[in-house]
Amino acid sequence: MIRKVGATVIEPVHRASCHCGAVQFELQLPDGIVEPRRCDCSLCRRRGAIVASVPLSGIKITCGEEHLRLYQFNTGTAKHYFCGTCGIYTHHQRRSNPTQYGFNIACLEGVNPFAIGEVPVNDGVNHPADREE
Repeated sequence: MIRKVGATVIEPVHRASCHCGAVQFELQLPDGIVEPRRCDCSLCRRRGAIVASVPLSGIKITCGEEHLRLYQFNTGTAKHYFCGTCGIYTHHQRRSNPTQYGFNIACLEGVNPFAIGEVPVNDGVNHPADREE
């Protein structure tokens, strides 16, 4: 099944890369880009990426895994990956759902994240995992 986001066609398997091309990966997007969002936590505010999610099995690094660098902070639950050469954030294992990766929509080949339109912002400052039950 092929989906569209704005005028962009999203294939079920889509190629993505960092800026310099050292890190290349494939994403399983059978439903296209689902629920794109931003986050206002201290890290996401600074990187400014629009993200969407896939299951952990939905990302396959096809080239350059040795170029990926890992950054963790606060609880250390989320694992943020970026290219050690060009610095572009590619994906992260989510804190709110560790069974998923969030991925940088701007890394998708042929996708202009500015064409997505209105993008909701999640309240990462008041993360659900930080709330007392």
